[in-house]
Parts: sequence; C-alpha cells; structure tokens
Amino acid sequence: MFRRVLIANRGEIALRILRSLRTLGIEAVMIHGREDRLTTAVRLADEAVHIPRDDPLASYLDIEAIVAAAKEVGADAVHPGYGFLAENPIFAERLAAEGITFIGPSPEALRILGDKITAREAMSRAGLPIAKGSPGPISDPEEASQIADEIGFPVIIKAAAGGGGIGMQVVNSADEFESALKLCQGRARSAFGDDRVFLEKFIEGAQHIEFQVLGDGTDAIHFGERFCSIQRRHQKILEEGPWLSEEIRADIGARVVAGAKAVGYKGLATFEFLRDSSGDFYFLEVNPRVQVEHTVTEMITGFDLVSLGIRVAAGESLPITQQEISIQGHAIQARLNAEDPRTLEPSPGRLWECHWPGGPGVRVDTHAHTGYDMPASFDSLLAKLIVWGRDRDEAVRRLDAALSETMILGIDTLIPLHRAILAESDFRNRDVTITYLDEHPGLLE
Repeated sequence: MFRRVLIANRGEIALRILRSLRTLGIEAVMIHGREDRLTTAVRLADEAVHIPRDDPLASYLDIEAIVAAAKEVGADAVHPGYGFLAENPIFAERLAAEGITFIGPSPEALRILGDKITAREAMSRAGLPIAKGSPGPISDPEEASQIADEIGFPVIIKAAAGGGGIGMQVVNSADEFESALKLCQGRARSAFGDDRVFLEKFIEGAQHIEFQVLGDGTDAIHFGERFCSIQRRHQKILEEGPWLSEEIRADIGARVVAGAKAVGYKGLATFEFLRDSSGDFYFLEVNPRVQVEHTVTEMITGFDLVSLGIRVAAGESLPITQQEISIQGHAIQARLNAEDPRTLEPSPGRLWECHWPGGPGVRVDTHAHTGYDMPASFDSLLAKLIVWGRDRDEAVRRLDAALSETMILGIDTLIPLHRAILAESDFRNRDVTITYLDEHPGLLE
C-alpha cells in the first residue's frame, strides 16, 4: 500500500479523496494555488505545496510543477480526482517515468478512451451497442451529407477529443452541414487542440444512463447504474439510482465489464449510454476516472469506491466479487452549484452564512463553510447533497427536506431549481429525458 499520496485537485473531490486516504492509513499531500490556500482540504492535509501561478487554473494543470511537487514530498502516488489532468495520458506517463503511480488507468487506456472514435471502435469490438455513425473523422460536407442520408437525419456532430458538450451540434438537414462542421471543428480545435469531428445518429427522446465499473487491469466488476438525464449545457445537475430492472442491469453490466477487460482497464470508470424511447442502449463514452456522482453508487451499495480505486492502483487484485455487490434502496444526488437558478449563470462570492443538513440517510460532500470565498475561476460546484431512502419516493421526500434545511447566504445556488424539479409531476413519474429542462422552462415561475 502507498505511504503518501499527492492529491492533484481541489474542492470537494480533494476532500473526498483525503477522507479515503485517511481511512486507508495513507498520508495526504495537497497542491494548491493562491485562491485555495485556506480551503478545508489544504488545512487538513499532512502537507501542502503551493504552486503559484497568475492563472488560477494553471496551478492544477502544470504537469512538470505537479511532478516536481510529488517528488519533493516523497509521494508514492498521485490521485488526479476528476477534471484538470485526470484523463491526461502525458501526465500519467511523466509520473511513471519518475517511479510515481498514477491512480487511474494506464496511459494506453487513457489514449484509447480519450478519443471518441477509437473508443467507439474498441467498445463495438467488445460487444457494446453503438449508434450508427461515420467510420472515422469527417470534414467534407458532401461526404457528411451522404452518411447522414444512409443513417437518417437528425445526426449529431461530435468532437473526437471532446467532452462537456463542446464541439457538438445536431444537424437536421444536409444544407446545415457546411456551417455546422466549421463551427464544431473550430470549437474542438480551440478547446482540445484537435479539430477532428465525426457523425453519429442523434438519439431523440433519449435518457442518459451510466454504469459504474472497477477494473484491476485483468478483471472487472460493475456496481450497477445511475440515471443522469437532468442536465444543463450537457452537464448533469441531478443523478439517481437505481433505474433499471435486474434483468437489464445484468445484461448491460456484463457488456461494460467486457468492455473494461478488452482495454485492460485499471481503476474506476463510468460507461455512459443513451437509451432511446424503445429501450435500446447506445454507447456514448467512457469516463476513465472517479465520477462526480460516484456518491450515488456508494449510498446504494455501501462500498467506498474511492478507497477501492486506490487499493487497485496500489497493486491489489479486485478485493470483491460481482456476487458481493447488491443494491439496496434508492439514492439521489443534487449538485448545489453556485449559479443563478433561473439563468444558470455562475454566482461567485463569499458565503456569509452556511448551514448543511443532516439526519438519517443524508450526506453532504463539500469543501465550503461560512466565510468561504467561492472563486469565479473554477467550476461552480459548491457541494453535493446526497440522500438515501428505502425507495424512490422516500428518497425524493428526504432530498426535498434536506434542501429546505440548507442555508447559504451570499451567493445564489440551484436549490430553488432542484426543489421545483422534485415537485414536478413528470419527474415524480420518471418521465424524464435529457431535454427535461428545455421541456420544462417554467419550473420556477
């Protein structure tokens, strides 16, 4: 097992990783920029290394500075969390060159899964259902139109190296291709340094469902599914589970395990799918890291997923079998982003008062507290409020009660939007797709 791990992240996920390291008896070291010097995780760490940069993001993106910090403090391993360098194969390779373990998959797996075109190919060979699309990158509007005619409109243009909805656009007719391709290629080049895009059949009326996986490089297991269809700007704001029947869970679960084995996956991963109105699944992507909503799965299975990922990275074989995993009750997570609940624009600032809820079945993952300054430079995620109930109805009631108890003064949050969603009839009846927020524009009226 590792003696000392450097956490190359910030905010709530840094604190979550620190807690698992403490549980495993491992020393925790934090890196931080100027804005985060007094945050909870930095103050609780055994040691902290300041990486001063004019751009706040650069403190968490400077590969050589982070590798140097890990060497300086004698870290055996680095945990990247999510975002920043979590999916960067060059970072994983640099750490390996210094004899430091990257807590995550191999650089080879990161390259395969980080490119949506190669990931589609690999998962198709492993038996996962794939939506019809172009066989490779596409740049010619005429060729795109021919492919779209074959698979049927509407189609969606996606960035090969993309994520977070960047470089994506739905195309409904051939005359839209010329401008749409230029737009998506430009956005992809700007965001990812790679202008390759490809076509895929657009799944209308789709639900977003994902499976939690853990692999040790040879074998793999799954922990069931999460339902993540309530999104804004292609990013989730409310997640829950379970959602599927046991029969469907077993079928898709076996397929994602096969996919993980096919690429020799090591660590935590999330296999994401779109499910159409007929109930058919289509592979979307693999997120090769711990996911923001891993908490939902922890609540319904009872396993500490972050600790399991660390143990596997340290060289352990899978410490549990598929048969040991069972799902109990229902869990829902609300992302309490610092955003205006109507416009969804960021709302940075100081928390003049901050009270988090408690009680049976209530969990809060946050780095925020009274007096905390929510910076404008980073993601708007302030806290994650997760509840467990014996069934979905109880979980919905418990989440609403917990949201009503939460007091945050000084900034706006999504709490009013979450409470409106919980009270809305389509949500209560599980009639939810990825266009839910667009289809319910009057939630806060």
